[in-house]
This record gives sequence, structure tokens and C-alpha cells, in this order.
Amino acid sequence: MEDKMNKQNLWFITLFSIVLILSIYYISIPNNLLEEYTNSSGDSNNTSEVVNESSILVSLRVQDDEETLNTINELNTILLDKNKSNEEKNTAYESLKSINETKGLEEQIETMLKDEFKYDSFVKISKDQINIVISSSEHNKDIANNIIKKVQSMYNTKKYITIKFQ
Repeated sequence: MEDKMNKQNLWFITLFSIVLILSIYYISIPNNLLEEYTNSSGDSNNTSEVVNESSILVSLRVQDDEETLNTINELNTILLDKNKSNEEKNTAYESLKSINETKGLEEQIETMLKDEFKYDSFVKISKDQINIVISSSEHNKDIANNIIKKVQSMYNTKKYITIKFQ
């Protein structure tokens, strides 16, 4: 009976992790991509504009998603291991919560950069370090300073924010 419950828990946590990663992926897809696809008529003579996100940003997202998924799977294994102590399981659970919160903050910053500054970006938060990669050939110090100020205003504590234009 207990073995069956552990298998069910493993399946639930695995599926939850997959849904989480997919939802983060679909949230990060530009909204106008779907609109352009649905607005195009079936006529083959019409050309449609394709929204291309920087390949650098895509590769960074894929790499980050893979690392996150691996970490989530490791933590899920700890949660479902009978031989692990309650303290280890609690630590794994808190780590999963932290990953979810961090991913949410990264998405929030990316959305803010897209809405307010009209830049596609990739954001990676690690403790008090925030790395932002912006898809732009123009390297503008004033814009970078404004972005740093805006992101820092979202936090009560000092964050070390780096911006890289690509």
C-alpha cells in the first residue's frame, strides 16, 4: 500500500514539474506570435511576418530549463525516497518552492522589460545576483541604468544586477 502511494506521489510530482516547465515556456512565448498565426489567411500567396527571438536567448532559456528540470527531478527523488530523513525532505521541498518563486520573478522581470522597454530578454536570478541578457544590437548605458533602477525598485534589499546586450 505504501509503495503504491510513493509511486503515485512520484508520478504526481513528475507531472507537476513538467506542467510547471511547460507553463513557464508558454508564458515566455511572445503574444503576437499566436495572433499573427491566427490572422493569416489560408492563401499561399500571402507572406506572413515571423517573430524570431534571438537564438542566444532561446539557447539560454533551453539550457536554464534543462538545468531546472534536472534539479526538480533530483529534489523529487529526495522527496519520495523512504530512506531520507524528514529534514532532508523538508529541505528538498523548500528548494522546490524557492525554484518556483525564482522562476516567477524571472518571468515577471522579463515581462516588465518587454512591456516597458520593448526588449526581449533572458533573466537569471541566483541569490542576490540578477543577470539580464537583452536582445539588442544597441548598447545604451542610459537604458541599462534605467533597467537596473527599475529592477532594483522591485526589491527591498540590494541586488547585484548585470545587463548584457547581445
